Amino acid sequence: MNDPDLTPELLLTAYASGLFPMADGRDADEVFWVDPTYRGVFPLDSFHISRSLRRRIKRDNYQVRFNTAFRAVVLGCAEREETWINDIIFDLYLELHRLGYAHSVEVWQEDDLVGGVYGVALGGAFFGESMFSTRTDASKIALAWLIDRLRLAGFSLFDTQFITEHLASLGAMEIPRESYQEQLASALQKNPDITLAGRVQSAAGILQRNAQTS
Repeated sequence: MNDPDLTPELLLTAYASGLFPMADGRDADEVFWVDPTYRGVFPLDSFHISRSLRRRIKRDNYQVRFNTAFRAVVLGCAEREETWINDIIFDLYLELHRLGYAHSVEVWQEDDLVGGVYGVALGGAFFGESMFSTRTDASKIALAWLIDRLRLAGFSLFDTQFITEHLASLGAMEIPRESYQEQLASALQKNPDITLAGRVQSAAGILQRNAQTS
């Protein structure tokens, strides 16, 4: 069951303060707040598309959709041996999605959801929560679409929370808490439209824009 004291409103306030929630495991009945000394971020003009990923994106044997299967993406992210997504967090993010703050980018092959990423948008900051993949490079494709979407919409901060070797290979980096707080404060003053109303993304467009900034 959800913690009645942990509301979507409190969660958004925490994000705006630089905190994010985690649980010790799938069966944990509590959530704790995290404020790392060094924060993982994705500079939006530094996403690294390798030659192999570029070829896979060009292949175009998939579809990328936005916000059509949010629940399924969170489930995909939680379906691993170790996860910090417990029932409390799962329910909270479903509610944030219902309220228009949490979003998913999904990679489909025919009727199969093969990868995706989800997170929270607040002002001009996007807080990436988790991603999953059941086919080679599907989560990287989702990230490529997400970062392109954030750039087109006018976001200025993509928070990855922590840094991993995988994220670092794609261009993510660590910054001190003080620098993160400065970037967060600036991003929260913005009001971009993550839905890209009236605009369409394409594989060719993403690769072209990436080449111009990398």
